[in-house]
Amino acid sequence: MVFKFSDRSASPSFKTRPAEARPQAPIDMANISPFSVVDPKANLAPDVEVGPFCHVGPEVTIGAGSRLLSHVVITGNTTVGINNSFFPNTVIGAVPQDLKYKGSTTRLEIGDNNVIREAVTIHLGTEKGGGVTRVGSNNLLMVNVHIGHDAKIGSRCIIANNVMFAGHVVVHDGANIAGGAAFHHFVTIGEYAYIGGYSRVHHDVPPFVIVDGKDKIRGLNVVGLKRNGFTNDDIAQLEDAVRTLFPRRGKRAFNSILDQFDTQNGINPHVKAMVEFLHRRNQGRHGRYLESQRNK
Repeated sequence: MVFKFSDRSASPSFKTRPAEARPQAPIDMANISPFSVVDPKANLAPDVEVGPFCHVGPEVTIGAGSRLLSHVVITGNTTVGINNSFFPNTVIGAVPQDLKYKGSTTRLEIGDNNVIREAVTIHLGTEKGGGVTRVGSNNLLMVNVHIGHDAKIGSRCIIANNVMFAGHVVVHDGANIAGGAAFHHFVTIGEYAYIGGYSRVHHDVPPFVIVDGKDKIRGLNVVGLKRNGFTNDDIAQLEDAVRTLFPRRGKRAFNSILDQFDTQNGINPHVKAMVEFLHRRNQGRHGRYLESQRNK
């Protein structure tokens, strides 16, 4: 996959469906606990299950097969796809934690088949940040994950307990993020990257690599690539590229190492994607490409 960030709205692939594409369906009260409050203007598929002590706001759309176990708040202009599970004390679609937000109509879009565990918080977008926060499909968000305003989370990501995404963060498909990791605003995480526990991520993370500590690239995410069907040849070529780009010893200038890949013929497409990502990162402020686009 080649990443193309032409502007700050660039994001991973998503399969969210806008609310207007779904016909209004009558709510089956048999699936809604009498101890919950569901606004009559909310658009819930007939088989959505709402457990006790939940609150669903008037601008919310929830697709078929989704479940709100108990003590779940879904509010704001929020669209949720099919077969999503929300565990207790999640707060979805609240206004952003941003003093620049002035109350305009902004959105949150969530795809299909996500498991959203206890105390996860996901906020609406902001007027100046593109107006929408997105979460793709088939993700596992573990306890106490926070996704800030205007963030874009791809699909098939595993995000462990207490991970914190600041506003405008972009996470591409297949990323695996261990517990307690924290991400600076406007950071981009490449596909199939692995972020170690309690990492502090201030710079864009290229695809396929392992990052630990403070932005330290430790090597290739071999286990993750094997699990996702990458061939042995692809993995071998990516390993060679990572060893060249991020040597454990030596002081050769990074840009001169990066430039040598531009002259190679028949470069592996995954290696090419990594090199192009790194070139974009170099164009950004403080190692964050999207930061360079914030005022455009």
